[in-house]
Amino acid sequence: MAYIEVNFPGGKRVDAAINGHVVATDQPINSGGEGSAPTPFDLFLSSIATCAGIYALGFCQSKGIDTTGLSLAMDVRKNPEVGLIDLVDLKLTLPEGFPKKYEAAIINSMNLCAVKKHMMNPPEFNIVTNSSDFVVAASE
Repeated sequence: MAYIEVNFPGGKRVDAAINGHVVATDQPINSGGEGSAPTPFDLFLSSIATCAGIYALGFCQSKGIDTTGLSLAMDVRKNPEVGLIDLVDLKLTLPEGFPKKYEAAIINSMNLCAVKKHMMNPPEFNIVTNSSDFVVAASE
């Protein structure tokens, strides 16, 4: 069984089943979808923010720091020449009374995010069909 199974429930929806959960995606109305769920790319971006967030949360919890007021916002900047994101900007709002001595440490913990690490060292991609052994590498 595959780690993630993808299903096509209709329209422009594409759902991923993983570990007993279904992650729904859809395209916006202006792209022919119903806008009923985030786009796959929005989920990708969300994985960056939520991964950094779990490390920030875990840091606070490990130090016994109250997380009331802890929040994280992410913005991205797209390079108009190539249409790809060239900057991911994460802004962590620390809870009131957060110890100044831990600011660098919480940022360092967020840098441990597995999603970020994979982006910095991307895996190789192989795409095959069920009818052949034909492989297309991501760089082609």
